[in-house]
Amino acid sequence: MNTVSTYSMFLNAEESSLKVDFVSLKKGAMILRALNHKLRQQIVKLIDERKRITVTEIYVHLRLEQSVASQHLAILRRAGIVKTDRDGKFIYYSISTQRITQIMKCVDDLIS
Repeated sequence: MNTVSTYSMFLNAEESSLKVDFVSLKKGAMILRALNHKLRQQIVKLIDERKRITVTEIYVHLRLEQSVASQHLAILRRAGIVKTDRDGKFIYYSISTQRITQIMKCVDDLIS
């Protein structure tokens, strides 16, 4: 095993050298962790059902504190799972189907 920097390393695979990028691994883990949380799964399901929804509608429907809903939405937004759209003073959340498709393709590749 050859180390290039603290952010990546090369593994000596049987046929060729394999670069492991720890920054990319950390980002990938963050995205999967964002979806691997029961409350965030409920939020994603609700957004998917409504197609376009405000944080107020989310916290009222799920009986949460506004700050809790906002924190979880921020995690989902950073992971690219939800996207926002401002309409006047309201911010609407919707599912990024393109991102979900990418995530599920990656997961399918990992488990198959």
